[in-house]
Amino acid sequence: MKRLTLLLMVLFLGTSLILTGCGIQQTDLTKVRLSEVTHSIFYAPQYVALTQGFFKEEGLDIELSNGQGADKVMTAVLSGQVDIGFAGPEASVYVYNEGKEDYSVVFAQLTNGDGTFLMGRQPAPNFKWSDLKGKTVIGGRKGGMPAIVLQYVLSKTGLTPGKDVSIDTTMQFAAMPGAFIGGKGDYVIIFEPTASSMEKEGKAYIVASLGKESGEVPYTAYFTKKSTIAKNPQLIQKFTNAIYKGQRWVDSHSSEEIAKAIRPQFPDDNEALLVSAVKRYKEQNTYKKDPILQEKDFYLLQQIIQDAGELNKTAPYGNIVTTKFAETAMKNLK
Repeated sequence: MKRLTLLLMVLFLGTSLILTGCGIQQTDLTKVRLSEVTHSIFYAPQYVALTQGFFKEEGLDIELSNGQGADKVMTAVLSGQVDIGFAGPEASVYVYNEGKEDYSVVFAQLTNGDGTFLMGRQPAPNFKWSDLKGKTVIGGRKGGMPAIVLQYVLSKTGLTPGKDVSIDTTMQFAAMPGAFIGGKGDYVIIFEPTASSMEKEGKAYIVASLGKESGEVPYTAYFTKKSTIAKNPQLIQKFTNAIYKGQRWVDSHSSEEIAKAIRPQFPDDNEALLVSAVKRYKEQNTYKKDPILQEKDFYLLQQIIQDAGELNKTAPYGNIVTTKFAETAMKNLK
């Protein structure tokens, strides 16, 4: 009995030393409830931070949920259902302009542009944006980033939304693939990996990238309540550190390596599809290399929203965005 007890103690101590040596702590992790706007390869640096243990290195245990829309993510943040939201920065602009006292503050940016792809019912290797004249595009919720950037791209390519092209903004993003497959609309905008899956099944075909056409736009970022930052800045710093580690990892690894790393987040998609989707995003500079939301980009975003008719007044960068956590992460993690 004594030998058995001694053996169990040795095994326990050995396991503890191994886990400590690997930088993994099984206890004393702080749970962080994170709501993402949708689940997409578009957010690869976040999933890399999860699968490679970067959050755990910072002492955080992430409870990830799919909010299925920026409006729902923001509601969850403001009501205290989650600690951190991940969606378009436009959601924070809307809340601030509504006059809410404990508004949301953006503290880290993840993506550098639009992550959707325009899909049609037939292959179109010679697609031109003018092909959309007289057509209907399913563009997502009114006032959301997908619909806003779609209008921006149409305007850049000489088309007038509402006149030359009809944009259907009556549905949430999660419902759009099914609606298109069911016969609604002539075109639809879809994130990866859903876009490639639909194409593989012959249900829709990628004809253009909105990310390539729009250029750099602060598309998705992390935010939390102003009061949360005041009460627990250490938590926000640790979270930002992990995100920056994920960004650096993605920037320094191949599409194949990234696809393998994020595979646990997309178990139903084959590896070749993941590699193809990651490669598309890397080639169009979708993944931001650092978490700082620049002032010029923030005001460009608001100009795009104003041009889309969804914003009456400009919100101040200094109130809605803080870069101190991103700057500290970049300074300390070299």
